[in-house]
Amino acid sequence: MNSDSNHDAETQPGGTARRPISYYEQMGGAETIRAIVEAFYPKVVEHPLLAPLFPEDIRPVMEKQEMFLTQYFGGPQLYTMKEGHPRMRARHIRFPITPDRATAWLSCMQQAMDEVVEDSALREQMMERLAMTAYFFVNTDEQEADM
Repeated sequence: MNSDSNHDAETQPGGTARRPISYYEQMGGAETIRAIVEAFYPKVVEHPLLAPLFPEDIRPVMEKQEMFLTQYFGGPQLYTMKEGHPRMRARHIRFPITPDRATAWLSCMQQAMDEVVEDSALREQMMERLAMTAYFFVNTDEQEADM
């Protein structure tokens, strides 16, 4: 196997490569994405830094996250089909996202991934990708958040 699992390719008879296998396919598809989201949000709503950012009824957020992660990891474009272009930074700009909150979000996601995704190398690659995204959302420094 290649060191970058997302670029592994299925091989057709005769040895010619088809397409790269997505993270979505490698992790097990829709069922695994749903399990990640189901494991993730109970942690988020209990986290003191994250809970204030989320509505009491977390279900709609979970549904959007499931669609987004499906698309983000190479599955069907569910989020775009229902919500339009992700524009994730713009959609999150109204929330005070600090470096500590990004780290807390990633910690909750790491715990959920550890519970659900068996392949440790795949988990690591997926978390690296999510870390880039999480820190891209930071829009408030810690001092501003304390005011």
